[in-house]
Amino acid sequence: MAKRSRRTAVPQAEPALDRFKYEVAHELGLLEKIESQGWGDMTTREAGSVGGHMVRKLIEIAEESLAKEPSSQDATTEG
Repeated sequence: MAKRSRRTAVPQAEPALDRFKYEVAHELGLLEKIESQGWGDMTTREAGSVGGHMVRKLIEIAEESLAKEPSSQDATTEG
């Protein structure tokens, strides 16, 4: 098996990211294959699809979060 080289920027987020990975795999219809064969037997395309969808969703979440924050320019023009 290949050695894991990626490191999570916030180690405490690792369990949530793993749950998120399985949630995305389920949405893509890959969860059953992963549960029966494991991640090591996934094709590069399948694994990349999971990773790509995770990135898109995380960007969407970040954008929504930023949209809810008052901008720094708004704060300086108040009052």
